[in-house]
Amino acid sequence: MKTRISSNSQEETEQYGRLLGNRLPVNSVVALFGELGAGKTHFIKGLAQGAANLDLHSVNSPTFTYLNIYEGQKTIYHFDLYRLQNETQFLALGFEEYFHAGGICCIEWSERISSMLPTGTLEVHIFHSSPHQREIVVNISGEL
Repeated sequence: MKTRISSNSQEETEQYGRLLGNRLPVNSVVALFGELGAGKTHFIKGLAQGAANLDLHSVNSPTFTYLNIYEGQKTIYHFDLYRLQNETQFLALGFEEYFHAGGICCIEWSERISSMLPTGTLEVHIFHSSPHQREIVVNISGEL
């Protein structure tokens, strides 16, 4: 199933993430795609709030550490792979173990590891449609 949503603000982007997060079971993998500044981190902030009841301000992109772990009602594994060189580096860091670690994996810049994303991964594509508007396309296989 493919869902297309328009967002006019970061608050709306967070709200859409929150709605998805409310429905995600543990061991979900959410792969985010979009250019710099598209709103991937804001989407994850909302998702973490919906899935784990986390404060929006406690969720930050782990650009220099690759991974932040947030403990809440559910554990959120937040990856930012912008600086990752390749899939081999991802494997060498042992990150694939988080796909089935009993939490929810949210992966920014997932195209860096696209061939190793597990079956059933939810894809979220965020595009600039104008300077202040984003299009969010969610590809969901199966039922949530």
